[in-house]
Amino acid sequence: MASKSTPDLCDDYPELVRVLDPIFSNFGGRERFSGPLVTVKCFEDNSVVKELVGTPGEGRVLVVDAGGSMRRACLGDMLAEQASVNGWAGLVIYGCIRDVDEIMATDIGVQALGTHPMKTDKKGIGELGISVTFAGVTLSLGDYVYADNNGIIVSSQRLD
Repeated sequence: MASKSTPDLCDDYPELVRVLDPIFSNFGGRERFSGPLVTVKCFEDNSVVKELVGTPGEGRVLVVDAGGSMRRACLGDMLAEQASVNGWAGLVIYGCIRDVDEIMATDIGVQALGTHPMKTDKKGIGELGISVTFAGVTLSLGDYVYADNNGIIVSSQRLD
């Protein structure tokens, strides 16, 4: 986990960070999280997210490009708990989550656009490990994510 806040990292490494647009809210039990990222691109289908949180996270951050959907929740309490148990540092969801009270009580970082009570469909559709672009930033394998209540930043190298 990052020892410095995102403002401190921006001050110390302004040429190395890319800042995501301030459209995310912090919903997880961990207010600060960081790690190398793994990407998933999906739309109203969290099948690949479910598969990944069931694997060893090894301190990584799962970045989910859910297309900005405000019609379905891509993460709920059971998947958040599984991610926590399996050692994921956190999740950044460009979309919605549900079961907010339970997720806030779970030792996992979660940043998302908002909440929605409806779950996604399960069709097995999603792309893993590709570059994704949202919130004004492209995120790719090899990047590191740093997130806290101040925002989310990305760097192509480890900063702490």
